[in-house]
Amino acid sequence: MESIATNDDLKVKVTNKQILSIAMPITLAILIPQVNMLTNSIFLGKSDDANALGNAGITGVYYLIFAVAGHGLNNAMQSVFSRHAGSGNTGAFKTILSQGIRICLQLSLIGILFTWFIAPFILQPVADANAYQQEISFLRIRIFGLPFLYLFQMGNAFLVASLNSRYLMIGFIFEALLNIVLDYVFIYGHFGFPKMGFNGAALASVIAEGVGFLVVLIVLYKTGLKKKYNLLKDLAYDKVISKAIIKVSAPLVAQYVISVTTWLIFFFLIEARGNALDKAISNVMRNVFGLAGVFVWAFASTSNVVVSNLMGQKREDKVILAINKTMLLSISFCAVMVLLLNIFPEMFFRLFSKGDAFVAAGIPVARTVSLGMLFMSVANIWLNGVTGTGKTKVNLMIEIVAITVYLIYSWIFMKVHFISLAMAWSNEVVYWSTIFIMAFVFLKSGKWKTKQA
Repeated sequence: MESIATNDDLKVKVTNKQILSIAMPITLAILIPQVNMLTNSIFLGKSDDANALGNAGITGVYYLIFAVAGHGLNNAMQSVFSRHAGSGNTGAFKTILSQGIRICLQLSLIGILFTWFIAPFILQPVADANAYQQEISFLRIRIFGLPFLYLFQMGNAFLVASLNSRYLMIGFIFEALLNIVLDYVFIYGHFGFPKMGFNGAALASVIAEGVGFLVVLIVLYKTGLKKKYNLLKDLAYDKVISKAIIKVSAPLVAQYVISVTTWLIFFFLIEARGNALDKAISNVMRNVFGLAGVFVWAFASTSNVVVSNLMGQKREDKVILAINKTMLLSISFCAVMVLLLNIFPEMFFRLFSKGDAFVAAGIPVARTVSLGMLFMSVANIWLNGVTGTGKTKVNLMIEIVAITVYLIYSWIFMKVHFISLAMAWSNEVVYWSTIFIMAFVFLKSGKWKTKQA
């Protein structure tokens, strides 16, 4: 990495080339941790613990709640960074990053303390009695990866907003490779290490996240970005910038936490049915959303960055055009991923070594989830367009309405009138349809504008 390979023109242009130049490195960065989670599931599926794959669904979604809280903060940081980049005020980068670091460390401490001392009282009454001990033991290890994950996300938020997203993949590649190796070592007990099984996956992920953070730190130094923007020199509290970050991030953090907590409720509804097959299939569907959704989340993040940058440039008349271009790219890439999943579903499900019954039961669910992914590829772009305008309270309102609809629908088709697991998973179509309608109407209304176009 040469020390001067940085971008000096931080004003985005509304072209497919510009959008792709931001989104493609983010895609790789998102893909690699999803490969990690898939690898965890494959290793656990092949282990001699018959319940590990199913239990990984509950623990994975629990940790995801705290991970997406960081993602909400990350999106807010991208928005604040990008607004200043668009206006040409790059001198504020050092203060924005330092305040983000302080906030994320405080947030991670809350997550660790909650998991160790409060979560057991919440999870034990609702979890499967046979699975609870394994799940809570895993989480008490896994949660220590949180500060590394949040710091990693802070660095990535800066790289994306400063239009240096091409460096994102470096940290993720190191993290992914190490996680795969450590999964093999810790889960099965190779090379003289004790056989840790389910907890081995947790320890592997924590170590990998720590290394990922260190690599991003090295990237900031080696590229010259740290020196160019005077980063990491002063971590003293700045009331004005901290307040601005919290104002934008608080609704986003709440939005993401509510969203994934609701997903956790859905997984508990599945667990309550007492069907181990449904539980294992649903964990695999979580991985499908992660893998097939890499392009969606990358373009969603790009939508946030581009809209924020345009707002900073005072080019609000280009916002809807940028969202439309990003949406078309998002649905095109997602359609390819979904098509591959539906052409080769048997091949995908056989990765988990669970037999013919598992494959046969999983394919109809995968078809339904595929439809949900296509809806997400449109809705998520518009929702992140709302984020980019800075109207994050509207994001939260949209989320609350969509979650309410999602929960009612899930309750009906899981508890009141269960038809099939595939029908239950159609709640994703309902959820993303609701989000799209509300985000589309808000952005088309122009109520987000700070001036007349």
